[in-house]
Amino acid sequence: MADVLSADEIDQLLTAINSGDAKSEESRPADNVRKIRIYDFKRPDRFSKDQLRNISIVHNNFAGLITAYTSAKCRAMCHAHVASVDQLTYEEFIRSIPTPTTLAVIDMQPLNGYAVFEIDPACTFAILDRILGGPGESIQHELTDIEKSLMEGVVQRITGCLREAWQPLYDLKPKLAEIKTNPQFVNIVPPSEMVFLVTLEYKIGDVEGMMNLCVPYLTVESILGRLSANRVCNQRECHSEISGTKKIDMDNLGRLRKTIRAEYLRKEMTIGQLSVLLDEKGIIVIEDRPPHTGKLFMDNVCIGEFSANKDRGCQSESSHIKVSILGKECKLEKNYMDEKNNVLETSGAIKDVKVQIIAELGRTVLNLGEVSALGKGTILELDKFAGEPIDLYANNVKIAVGETVLIDEKFGIRITDIVKAD
Repeated sequence: MADVLSADEIDQLLTAINSGDAKSEESRPADNVRKIRIYDFKRPDRFSKDQLRNISIVHNNFAGLITAYTSAKCRAMCHAHVASVDQLTYEEFIRSIPTPTTLAVIDMQPLNGYAVFEIDPACTFAILDRILGGPGESIQHELTDIEKSLMEGVVQRITGCLREAWQPLYDLKPKLAEIKTNPQFVNIVPPSEMVFLVTLEYKIGDVEGMMNLCVPYLTVESILGRLSANRVCNQRECHSEISGTKKIDMDNLGRLRKTIRAEYLRKEMTIGQLSVLLDEKGIIVIEDRPPHTGKLFMDNVCIGEFSANKDRGCQSESSHIKVSILGKECKLEKNYMDEKNNVLETSGAIKDVKVQIIAELGRTVLNLGEVSALGKGTILELDKFAGEPIDLYANNVKIAVGETVLIDEKFGIRITDIVKAD
């Protein structure tokens, strides 16, 4: 507080002013004094304000993806949002985080360098407790091997969220390198190197904490130009247009038409075995299922099983074959052919080369919406008539035709004729 003038001091001051002894200019601030801003050479600014602002925009999407993933993974209400984006030295970042904590070292491929993703211990143990079926309590302790393995899976999925968030700007392919618990053992850059730090406030249930993404300047130096204001806006608009296109495609996906094949048999056989079978016009015995039952395939995906009665569901030979669905499934079958329908296994003698044999009852064409609606008891009408022979394919090439037979209660396909090549 300033000193209070006495009455004598006030009189002396007024006398001096009246006599002109006091110069009023001395009390005026100088207009020509240069304003000096202190600059710390130990902490040089590497990121502009625009770049930090755009980094915040990119990682807002990252926070949203983390929210969606952890909510589904932990079966609990989770929320993450960007609290701040700052630039500081790597040493300051290391000193600001607790010990122990969860530190994931991320290889920022194809960029040259690493980043660090830190998860607050409170959040780590709340996530682990939820994954393991608990109520989401955050009881902190040293990570066990099982818990560390579970966190590796969580962080790997979070790196996928990071890739998706950066996709509009750069095709980043981050990969988890290792997980540490002591910050002093994580030295990805010199202590004085500048980094940008994205701090996320994270909440899972009643537990709150922080997640930090630390990315060194040296790692992103080569792509800083992509973080300009115009570039970010343009990339976001393009990404929105692409997303809109994908949405339209998904809306029309149900009308995509696919060929459904009703097959009695799908197995592999060597060319030597096939040659003997064709020469003798033998029988392929089907032992793994009841008579007149088979599987439905869409491309090389098994979508269900069917049944046809002795007359294959027909009243007369002029009727189309009809089959009844026994059940639905989605089992990916091994594809033994390459893109040109050539045999993949070409080593050894020709007779030992394996081919895929398919005995096909008939086909039909459905759109994906109709395929989704298939259920037990649904009747499918195929494109072939009753009494027509069954087609036998080797690597999608028709080689013979046959008929169904029942020998000693075993179901089979008897070859009746060989198809001549064009």
